Amino acid sequence: MKRRFTIVALMIAPVASAARAQQTPDEVRVVESTPAAHARIGPRSSAFFVRFDRPVDHIKSTLVIKQGDKVIERLHPRLESAPEVLFAAAPTLPPGSYMLHWTVITLQGTKAISGDIPFQVSNP
Repeated sequence: MKRRFTIVALMIAPVASAARAQQTPDEVRVVESTPAAHARIGPRSSAFFVRFDRPVDHIKSTLVIKQGDKVIERLHPRLESAPEVLFAAAPTLPPGSYMLHWTVITLQGTKAISGDIPFQVSNP
């Protein structure tokens, strides 16, 4: 059994290395977020964060809560969060469908990269 795990690990390692090698310095990937994509949260949820696969520039990065094309709230990322995390507090949101829109610049790059995390707020 141990031998199988070792063989599988050795087969996966070159693929993972190749994927990292193809990633340019300006690319960034979301590793985790709260809320998670397509999650349902309660109206009292107020902590929002996005964790990336590399450090990002907290000063030049933004988090925005949108409903359709309408900006509901511009969040201010906390500068003291981990280097790869954008964390911000938000006001109570009424029930509905929203997008957490993020825009970041990696510490190595100058290109802005952005994405959306859809979520819903519902009453318990």
